[in-house]
Amino acid sequence: MLTPGPEREASSCDRDVGDREVEHVCALAARGYKAIDTDDGWSEPLPDGRQMWREDAIQALLATEDAEVLFVAGCEENQAQFHAQFDHIILLSAPPETLVERLAARASNSYGKAPEELSRVLNDINTVEPLLRQVADHEVQTTMPLAEVVRTVLRLVST
Repeated sequence: MLTPGPEREASSCDRDVGDREVEHVCALAARGYKAIDTDDGWSEPLPDGRQMWREDAIQALLATEDAEVLFVAGCEENQAQFHAQFDHIILLSAPPETLVERLAARASNSYGKAPEELSRVLNDINTVEPLLRQVADHEVQTTMPLAEVVRTVLRLVST
């Protein structure tokens, strides 16, 4: 999660793709926080099947001072240029076997079900997640219940 400044929290690096990411965003929004999933209109597709943040839209989002705390959930290659605008970067992670189970079980998004997509996810865990871990201020394992993940994130950003 990424949180840009005045209290902008960045859960920009949620590797727990899809439904679980939406659950985190919805749980924070239900508690009255402004929470954005960058997969929902804030990114644009690339020819190779990946996507990038829409830089103009993300910059406008981060420049808007309409909430005390903003949670931004998502992870794209071009996110690094925005890191300085976040007060906290929290990596939400889960073991590969948990992610594989979640991808197979979810019904609202087919991404990760095709063998080449699943291969990309597993490759990203090995290549991208270590890079995310280097820039993250905190890491939260999402194998615990959702309410506990949210409480942990809120505790981390309030310190």
